Amino acid sequence: MDDPKARLQAALKEAMANKDAARRDTLRLLMSALKQVEVDERKELSADDVYAILQKEAKKRRESIDEMEKAGRAALAANEQRELNLIEEFLPRQLTREEVAALARDAIAQSGATSPKDMGKVMGVLMPKVKGLADGKLVNDVVRELLSS
Repeated sequence: MDDPKARLQAALKEAMANKDAARRDTLRLLMSALKQVEVDERKELSADDVYAILQKEAKKRRESIDEMEKAGRAALAANEQRELNLIEEFLPRQLTREEVAALARDAIAQSGATSPKDMGKVMGVLMPKVKGLADGKLVNDVVRELLSS
């Protein structure tokens, strides 16, 4: 696995060289978030730590986009979407809804779940498999759908 922090740093240098201010500023925000965690926790971040922070930042952007679209702030939502697209460049490929559904069906069979009340059992089996590869909200929605039908 390549070092995502080094990739971010290289992309930042490239954006600065190309005078791409929007990309540069977003990358600086991401590097700042990484540095903040390093300082707070007094440790060198592993690749998994970096991916977890990037996932967290992506989740923030998704939530902001939803809120801004509800408030009718399309320009701000578009800016957040641009930032989200940039963050996703540095994350591992995310699972599609269909891939999550297939894994969820396996987890349901494995846990013996039969109703939405058993959701905790299913999530306990499924989340370690999809950690970092799928948004938790998507996983939750898919499992809820499958258990309700």
